[in-house]
Amino acid sequence: MGRGKIEIKRIENTTNRQVTFCKRRNGLLKKAYELSVLCDAEVALIVFSSRGRLYEYANNSVKTTIEKYKKASADTSNSRSVSEANSQYYQQEAKKLRQEIENLQNSNRQLMGESLSSMTVKDLKSLENRLEKGISRIRSKKNELLFAEIEYTQKREIELQNDNLYLRAKIAENERTQQQMNMLPHGEYEVMAPFDSRNFLQVNLLEPPHHYSRHEQTALQLG
Repeated sequence: MGRGKIEIKRIENTTNRQVTFCKRRNGLLKKAYELSVLCDAEVALIVFSSRGRLYEYANNSVKTTIEKYKKASADTSNSRSVSEANSQYYQQEAKKLRQEIENLQNSNRQLMGESLSSMTVKDLKSLENRLEKGISRIRSKKNELLFAEIEYTQKREIELQNDNLYLRAKIAENERTQQQMNMLPHGEYEVMAPFDSRNFLQVNLLEPPHHYSRHEQTALQLG
């Protein structure tokens, strides 16, 4: 028959408890050794019996491993402390930002004439001064824009007037030139007819030269 399942509780019988301790201790030391060899792990095992007797195993040194453990624990604690401090800082900053957003929203509503019931006379007077200053700045900015627009319009009108004067001067110059051309004699600016080479050849062949006399023409024909 196989061994039955042992209930995990303190063994009341002293002899049985001692036997079980020896068996489990040896098995635990064996597992620690196997873990250090198979996995190349740094292992340190400390066991105290019920009588206060010490049993230990370490593949390096129990003291060195304990110091290493203390250092690792301290680093972890410091990391947690830094993380907790950062978390608290960001929570406080987020709270401040939410409060500022809420204040700005309330201020905007008050500027729009809303949420005025909870304001005192002093607060209402301060709000009135803020509104008057804002209206004054708006009017000043509006006047600046109007002056700039008027200045641009005047400048554009001057440019258009200059263009109009230039065009009038060009028109007057063209009219004077046309009048001067009309006053010239007709022959001086008469345009010659276009040259036709075919007509030129026909005239030369049909009409005799003017420097020959009729007698010379007859003699030439007889010869």
